[in-house]
Amino acid sequence: MARQPVLPPRPPCQLYLITPPAIEDLDAFAGLLEQALSAGPVAALQIRLKDVGDDVVRAAVARLAPVAQAHGTAVILNDRPDLARATGCDGVHVGQDDASVAEARRIMGPDAMIGATCHDSRHLAMEASEAGADYVAFGAFFPTDTKETTHRPDLIELTIWQETMEVPCVAIGGITVDNAAQVAAAGADFVAVSAGIWKHPEGPGAAVRAFDAALANAF
Repeated sequence: MARQPVLPPRPPCQLYLITPPAIEDLDAFAGLLEQALSAGPVAALQIRLKDVGDDVVRAAVARLAPVAQAHGTAVILNDRPDLARATGCDGVHVGQDDASVAEARRIMGPDAMIGATCHDSRHLAMEASEAGADYVAFGAFFPTDTKETTHRPDLIELTIWQETMEVPCVAIGGITVDNAAQVAAAGADFVAVSAGIWKHPEGPGAAVRAFDAALANAF
C-alpha cells in the first residue's frame, strides 16, 4: 500500500491587532501599544481611524509605526493606499468600497502587504487573491460593537478556504479570548482583534498573553 504524503504542520494562528476607531491621546495609546507588543508576538497592527482628516492619520502613523516596527510588527493602514505609501506603512487594507486590490498594488508597489475585506464571500476572496492580495479577511464571525456589520459568515468558510486556497485568511469580528481557539482551529491564519485587546479588564499586555495561550492550544 502506498504511503500517504505527510503534510507539513500548519503554522500557528497569529494575532493581528486593530486600533480603536478613534484615539484621543496618541501618547497614551502608544504606551498601551507598547504593553501589548511587549507581551507576545503580534503579526500586524492595522491603524484604522474613521472620519478623521489626513493630518490625524499621518500623526497616528508617525507615533505608532515606530513602536510596532521595533517589535517586528507590520503596520497596515486602513482604506488609503496613497496615505499608506506616503507615510511609509508596510501595507494597506482595502474594503469593498475602497481602492481595488490592483490599484492598491499599483500605488504601494510589489513589496507592500495588501489585504482585502471579503465579508462572507469566497467569490470576493478568490477575486482578491487573483488580483494579488497577500491576505483576505472574512467576518464578522461574532457580534461586535467596534463597527457596524451586516455579514455573518460561518466558521466553515475558514475551513474551506484553508483546505482549498494558499492565500492566508484573517478572521475578524467579535473575537475574544474565549472564542479565539475555535476560530483558529476552524482555519484562520490570523485573528484580528480590537476591543478584545484594548478593552481587556487586565490591560492589553494581559490580553495578548491570554490570546497567545488560547491560539497555542487551538490544535
